[in-house]
Amino acid sequence: MFIVVEGIEGSGKSTLSEGLAQALSTEGHDVVRTREPGGTPISDAIRQLFLRSAFEMSPLTEGLLVNAARAQHVSALIRPSLVSKLTVICDRFTDSTMAYQGYGRGFDLDRLREICAIATDGVEPDLTFVLDVPFEVLRDRIIGRPDELTLFAVKTSDARPTKRLKDAATIDRIEKEDEAFHNRVRRGFLELAKSPKHHLLDGTMPREQLLKMALAKVHALVGAA
Repeated sequence: MFIVVEGIEGSGKSTLSEGLAQALSTEGHDVVRTREPGGTPISDAIRQLFLRSAFEMSPLTEGLLVNAARAQHVSALIRPSLVSKLTVICDRFTDSTMAYQGYGRGFDLDRLREICAIATDGVEPDLTFVLDVPFEVLRDRIIGRPDELTLFAVKTSDARPTKRLKDAATIDRIEKEDEAFHNRVRRGFLELAKSPKHHLLDGTMPREQLLKMALAKVHALVGAA
């Protein structure tokens, strides 16, 4: 079983992924929890280049980088785990590429979909959760993290004061994007979530309620298999 958790920055993906992994492990599933970009040494190295680079990147460059990381991730970790009948829970997959580089950056969706298809080589999620939150939640959750960067708030349309932050390295180049970009990405996720294999969840709900709803969908999928 391959489960993916998607959403904009600060939507609670990592929290839900961790909760699902713990709950399913308790139920007796052998769970592999991973993330994108990342999941293998090569993919993690590309992640650092993608998120921490000070260089400007074209939308095509971004799309190729994340899919290079994904190709290695799929071949070295995701596919072998699925073949071994393990349950894979992944924080981000192809929907993030479509939302960020497609809807967010404006790269052609059909071309981007073709690139993703090459990288995944037929591997698709059985179930995808999309956590939806408004930009204000993203802003508050990102800035609310300890030792974060004031620059992020400067690029939003909200001029309210924010706390002084200590470590500029803690917010990545995607999180620093402005409100308009993140709203385009959010609209992209909402469009992608219309697929039958997707389940849209309100990311502002209490984490226990979110986990309960997500687990119910997983149990329904397992029961139908």
